[in-house]
Amino acid sequence: MGLTLWGVGPRSQKRHLEDVQRRLMGARESLRVLEEQVTVWNEALDDARIRSLVAETPLVTAEYNELSKHVVAANAEMIRRSNEVQSLTAERDRLLRELPKDENG
Repeated sequence: MGLTLWGVGPRSQKRHLEDVQRRLMGARESLRVLEEQVTVWNEALDDARIRSLVAETPLVTAEYNELSKHVVAANAEMIRRSNEVQSLTAERDRLLRELPKDENG
């Protein structure tokens, strides 16, 4: 049984690959849910913006500003999760390339 560059055997590599794949699936699902939520929040933000322009009251403007903060934070989280998916995908692909040929099929 040969050792890989980082000194672990194929069985350990395979377990690590399975772990990365599980994390990747969870990250993708989390990102998908957040994308759906952000779509809804963006629509609500558009409605709130129009209400704040029409109503021109401090309360409506404050509601718009508060919702805007949430949407900005959600968009930042969406970017973070997207980067996580990209990172996990790259790690998975690297692990697949490093598996011994008999483990790869």
